[in-house]
Amino acid sequence: MYIESLELLNFRNYPSLSLSFDRGTNLFYGDNAQGKTNILEAVYLAGTTKSHRGSKDRDIVRIGENESHIRMMLNRNGNRRRIDMHLKKNKPKGIAIDGIPIRRAADLFGIVSLVFFSPEDLSIIKNGPGERRRFIDLELSALDRIYLTDLARYNKCLNQRNRLLHDISFNGKLISELDVWDEQAAEYGSRLIRKRIEFTDDLNEIIQKIHRDLTGGKEEIGLVYEPSASEEELAAKIRASRDSDLRIQTTTVGPHRDDLGVLLNGLDTRLYGSQGQQRTAALSLKLSEISLVKEKTHDTPVLLLDDVLSELDSERQKFLLAGIRDTQTLITCTGMDELTRNHFQVDKSFHVKSGSIVD
Repeated sequence: MYIESLELLNFRNYPSLSLSFDRGTNLFYGDNAQGKTNILEAVYLAGTTKSHRGSKDRDIVRIGENESHIRMMLNRNGNRRRIDMHLKKNKPKGIAIDGIPIRRAADLFGIVSLVFFSPEDLSIIKNGPGERRRFIDLELSALDRIYLTDLARYNKCLNQRNRLLHDISFNGKLISELDVWDEQAAEYGSRLIRKRIEFTDDLNEIIQKIHRDLTGGKEEIGLVYEPSASEEELAAKIRASRDSDLRIQTTTVGPHRDDLGVLLNGLDTRLYGSQGQQRTAALSLKLSEISLVKEKTHDTPVLLLDDVLSELDSERQKFLLAGIRDTQTLITCTGMDELTRNHFQVDKSFHVKSGSIVD
């Protein structure tokens, strides 16, 4: 599977843009703050309905405009597909596949596989657990349609329960309504925990060889899912935490509180790893993600690399570039030095300047 083309209208700093991509490596270069990352964001948004930055639609629409449009053409084994996305400042986005409108983000499942890699990902190990949960959720949502649906239902249930916890402080008679949300939180939450543990096990099988190769056999890496409650215990722990939840007016037990532990030679990398070890572990994690997507989808994902090379030393640059030679890749960087120094072939290049492609 590969992306043939991308068209933008009033997207970020682009009044309009039309690009055709090579099936190999596509390089976007230029000074900072010119719009390179915006192109990768548009691709990721069209494929997942979400901005990798977590941005709202109203912030993506070009300043001074009310609407923005994305059109992306895909090719999978000779079958062409078209994704159209219509972003609005004050209304939900509209999405169509091959001209047919869809109602749910889940309907995009299986159309395109994307892996996004940014400098922020190199800090995923040392950052808070929310970053690692987001990593798991984004990847599992792309691989498992049921997980995507259960995650949406759990988050809706969590929001309703937290709102009710707040309202009970003003009207104690509402407390009986908590039973319904406790039950649903336990039902959907236990499903998420089960899938996350399976995902961690699958990733573990892949990441160990990658990290061993990356460190010359000096380090052994291991991933451990760390739930606030096990799948079997979740319902009971939600009930047991009710009094404390009422006091602080938020839900304290569930998959929204879980974490992914990363161990190097048996020690917690978050606590005992150097910055270099943490960044190397994060690189192994992202490379494992690419391999897992290939394994689960029986297809090669499109890789989006946003100014990552400048954050890596030459050995890690070489390791990353060697692992993506058979993958359609969109890379942003300020110059071509990192690629030419590593003798990496660029199939098509774009010079980005002030929201346009220049010669």
